[in-house]
Amino acid sequence: MNRIMKNLMQRNEFYISIAIVALSIAIQLRSGQFFTSNNIVDLLSALIVPGLFALGAFMVIVSGGVDVSFPALASLSMYATTRILVDTNYQGGILLPIVMSLCFGAILGAVNGVLIATFKLPPLIVTLGTSSVFKGIMQGVLNAVQITVIPPGMSSFGTAALFIATNPQSGLTSRMPVAFLALVIVLLIVYFVLQHTMYGRGLYAIGGNEVSAYRAGFNVWLIKFLLYVGVGMISSLAGLIRVCMMTQAHPTNMLGMEMMVIAGVVLGGTAITGGSGTLTGCMLGTILLVMVENSLILLGVPTFWQGFFLGVFIIVGMGISALQVSRAIKARGALTRRVQQ
Repeated sequence: MNRIMKNLMQRNEFYISIAIVALSIAIQLRSGQFFTSNNIVDLLSALIVPGLFALGAFMVIVSGGVDVSFPALASLSMYATTRILVDTNYQGGILLPIVMSLCFGAILGAVNGVLIATFKLPPLIVTLGTSSVFKGIMQGVLNAVQITVIPPGMSSFGTAALFIATNPQSGLTSRMPVAFLALVIVLLIVYFVLQHTMYGRGLYAIGGNEVSAYRAGFNVWLIKFLLYVGVGMISSLAGLIRVCMMTQAHPTNMLGMEMMVIAGVVLGGTAITGGSGTLTGCMLGTILLVMVENSLILLGVPTFWQGFFLGVFIIVGMGISALQVSRAIKARGALTRRVQQ
């Protein structure tokens, strides 16, 4: 039992879980509304888009990179898809919009992939640049404006519900979107790829030491290229789901989400230098930040404090990551000294 507790206390997931439970209890004691069925459904609904973004950001960080372009990529992909379908008076179902969005996401992700994998440019610098390029294309070339009426198939998908939860006290209802299944499916796919394929092992190996991964026989170029193509597709799917759930396309309402998403991933124990991290920690960190962003109002905290608390979590997340890196360096140094002795 002592060994189990010691192992638990060495994992970020343990502390994130405690933080989630503590915040939940605090909100419940203050408002009496946190554990109501409709509030839980609202939180899960709010998790869909950040959760999808977090899965893509997690894979990039595990590989030793940082991608800050995914909100701009998602915005451009969803806007181009919606604009084309609206202009052609599309009346079909959701399948074509999903396919179009995934194709746009793959193409835009491939731009990042080629620049990073082929020219070996720093991922942070590349994605900072492509983020501006994507925003420039959307606002300059496409003259992006808010689209208030989207195709009926997209609207129907966004408003479709798996079930409806009702608060017995207030009578308020909340829909569990069908789109939540997309998050579950992508999560299962990412889990399978990372845990049961050589590609997943390659991502962790590259994040740990790219030169060693290459010497071990991993195709570093292909792994990196496919990584950014995949992240582009996941991000574009998240963008399309956001449009469907809002039943309108706003070209800028996802911009700026990158810091919250990356903070959630790092807060969950993923090393910012790459090579280590778990999907469990990634999702727990994202859930915690979604709770902070969406539930402070139940504590009576004014909404303008949301930015403050998110900033605190970003600092804490980066601090934890820096501490992990420092400990790992000290451990390697100590091991090296013992070997030399």
